[in-house]
Amino acid sequence: MGGVEMKDVIDILIIGAGPAGLSAAIEAAKCGAQVLVVDENSKPGGQLFKQIHKFFGSRRHKAGVRGVDIGTELLEEVQKLGVEVMLDTVAYGIYPNDEGVALAVHGETGVIVHPKKVIMATGASENPLAFPGWTLPGVVGAGAIQTMINVHRVPVGKKVLMIGSGNVGLIVTYQLLQSGADVAGVVEAAPTVGGYGVHSAKVRRAGVPMYTGHTILEAVPNEDLSGIKGAVIAKVDDRFQPVKGTEQFIECDTIGIAVGLTPDIGLPSMADVVFVNGGRLGSQVPMHDRDMMTTKDGIYVAGDSSGVEEASSAIEEGKLAGIAAAEALGLMDENEAKEAKQNVWNSLNQLRTGPFV
Repeated sequence: MGGVEMKDVIDILIIGAGPAGLSAAIEAAKCGAQVLVVDENSKPGGQLFKQIHKFFGSRRHKAGVRGVDIGTELLEEVQKLGVEVMLDTVAYGIYPNDEGVALAVHGETGVIVHPKKVIMATGASENPLAFPGWTLPGVVGAGAIQTMINVHRVPVGKKVLMIGSGNVGLIVTYQLLQSGADVAGVVEAAPTVGGYGVHSAKVRRAGVPMYTGHTILEAVPNEDLSGIKGAVIAKVDDRFQPVKGTEQFIECDTIGIAVGLTPDIGLPSMADVVFVNGGRLGSQVPMHDRDMMTTKDGIYVAGDSSGVEEASSAIEEGKLAGIAAAEALGLMDENEAKEAKQNVWNSLNQLRTGPFV
């Protein structure tokens, strides 16, 4: 890395240019805040540009709009507001006592920024699943499958076995079918499918077998170890242990892994915020108030880094953090901010208690 540059004090630094980060930037910039958004990827938008399926819910929640189109809308709004976005930029350090946030730009130039407020919208990472053969070519994470078929238009395999029946597993399964792949089945350790009925219904209608109450035992390599020729699955008991004698071989050349996400909490950990058990939201998550502010004054979280939910929820949390940060900077009237935040709280409540949950 080259030398370290010092950047002037800015109003708000947003780490992560996904749905939460971009939404936060829009709300804060509308209030007149000087906003800098950084993201380690070469393109903004986060997971939205992998999501070709249509969202559902209400008009506010972008019902009937594809994720990729939502991402485009957010980017256009950010550009219209003149928000500065630095890509290929890693935020690798956040320091106490107003010493700033360290960024690595294009892996070379070091930059120290001094934001008055920080919004961490760093997302989540896929959970791995270890089993014999899990490192063989052909065993692929669900996110990588989405990138290959939805972004690069590259077929991932001819016959795919999906492990995990949460929303991600079901959505990716349906997208595999749309791409022309044959899906050998969906394997789920729980006794019932984990995702929303609207997603599982589409997969079932396509004739994909659902192996609930099953787990994968191994990926079976082909003769030259260049890939796989199938997988062995088995039923599980009430302790999720494989039941001997129930093993069966399923022919496939690809195994997709969709066994949940874990919030990315690296930077919040460096900021020394207090964490709580996220439960169904995944792992430990930063404790935060209704305005998304953590236990450290001026540091906010939004999106999957505050607990794994749907992209619609990430957008609303980003809005809330952006409004709250702008209000704290004195850029919003108290009554105006109160009304704006109440609208977002109502929207989040609809998402979290609606018929699809």
